[in-house]
Order: sequence, then C-alpha cells, then structure tokens
Amino acid sequence: MIDFKGRTAFVTGGANGVGIGLVRALLQEGAKVCIADIREDHIERALSTLDNREVMGVQVDVSSRDGMAAARDEVEAKFGPVTLLFNNAGVNLFQTIEDSSYSDWDWLMGVNLHGPINGVMTFVPRMVEHGQGGYIVNTASMAAWLASGSPGIYNTTKFALRGMSESLRCSLAPKGIGVSCVCPGLVKSYIYASDDIRPRELMSDARPVDTDNVERLAGLHQVGMEPDVIAERILQGMRENQAYIFPMPDHKEELAEYFQEVLGDYRDYPQDPGYDERVKIEAMRRKGYEAARAAARNAI
Repeated sequence: MIDFKGRTAFVTGGANGVGIGLVRALLQEGAKVCIADIREDHIERALSTLDNREVMGVQVDVSSRDGMAAARDEVEAKFGPVTLLFNNAGVNLFQTIEDSSYSDWDWLMGVNLHGPINGVMTFVPRMVEHGQGGYIVNTASMAAWLASGSPGIYNTTKFALRGMSESLRCSLAPKGIGVSCVCPGLVKSYIYASDDIRPRELMSDARPVDTDNVERLAGLHQVGMEPDVIAERILQGMRENQAYIFPMPDHKEELAEYFQEVLGDYRDYPQDPGYDERVKIEAMRRKGYEAARAAARNAI
C-alpha cells in the first residue's frame, strides 16, 4: 500500500478542478506538494487558500519538455525527489474531428497526451534511480471508453492515455512504481473555458468561440462532482493499487452495455491457413499478459 506521508507530489493542472482537490488531499496526508499549472494567477490564488508550508507553485506548460525539466529541478531542489506524479492537466474543444484544424490537434495533443508523456519522461527515470518506489496517476476520462462524435480530438487523446497507462503499469510494477488511470465523468472544473489558455501560436484556423455553448457547459459543470470528493476516491484507488479508478458510479451500466456491443462484433469465421500456429503464439502472449497484470496488482 502506498504511503503518502513525506513524499513529494507533482500535480499538473493543480490550481483548479481535480488538481486542487488532489493538492488538498495530499497535504492532508502529509505529502509535500507542487502545484504545477499554466495559469500563474490561479496558482497564487490556490496557494493563498492553503495554510501549509509544504506546498509550492510552479508555472509550467506541460507540453514543453524544457519547461517540465525546469519545473522538476525547481521542486526537487526544495522538496526532494518527486515520487508521486499526477498527470492531470487537460484542455478540451467541444467539436468533431472533421470540424477541427491541425492547430486544434497540436494544442490538444500537446497538453492531453504529450503533457503526460513529458511528465513520465521527466520524472520516471529519477523515480527508478532513487529506488524509493512511487506512483503515477494519469487523469483520463470516461471519454477514454465512451466516444461519440464530439469532442473528437479529446476522445483520441484520452484513449491514447489509457493505453499508455496500461503499458506503464506493467513495465513499472517490478520497480515498485504503481500506475492508475482515472476516468471521471462530469467534474466541477473550468475545462469548458479551455480557450482562455490556448497559446496564440496555435490559434491558426481556430473556430470562433461559441460563447453560448461555453455558458451552457459552465452550467453543466457546476453540477459536476466536487474535486475534493474525486480526490479522496483517487487516493483510495491508489491505496488499493487499482488499474482504473472510476470515481463516479454513473457510467457502470453504460460501460457494460458498450462492452457487450464490442463483443457482439466478433464473428465465428472458418479457420484460415496458419490458424493453429497463430493460436499457439497468442496463447503465449495471453499468458504473459495475464502474468503482467497479476504482478502489477500485487506489486504495490
């Protein structure tokens, strides 16, 4: 079971939404916490609400490799090795793929996918080197499982993050590092206002902001789950070393229906040449994958 006390945590998107909930929960558990966020004013506002000397803020764009490396060095100089990494920062465009531009792709991929990649590549080698174990939490979404037409790019990034999390979970377990993928639904956050922090250089071909839709989404997010509730459930999921943390029960029945639809697309085809040998190879792969999942479940 992971022990949070005394560990150093790095939380991206830490000034708002799920991020600030995680910051408060981790401080309560005795961790030292870095709030990493692109909005400097939001970091200052968050810090002003936290009466705790074991917290600091770092302004960083998670899509920047150099920026993440500089943030790592700053936090480790003050608090020591980071062994709890929360790849939580995310942005969204509520539109379909065919209505999107290359700059839309570059922005969302940069934050939602390259951000977690940068987090892993920046912190994990040092986690392994320090030998103190640790834990990585990647904030995906139910959009990593249930993808309708919109938001298309967001769905793509979250599906990819789910795959990355599963692979990391298997490879890092022998090194004493756990990995969980968090899949929340509607959260009380500001993700509906992502356009406010879109870089100017990634604005080419961007569609005008639909202010009426933003206002509608703001209303929906106001009834989202409170960040502190989600954060407590994430920490509990880490204690149980869950591969997937579903902090809301809202989608369980829908997900079961979806899995049945997927299985329904299988067909009983006649055996083709090479079938017998291929099945033997797949049996070995399946056995190895089963063993890797079991090892990951029992490692932390």
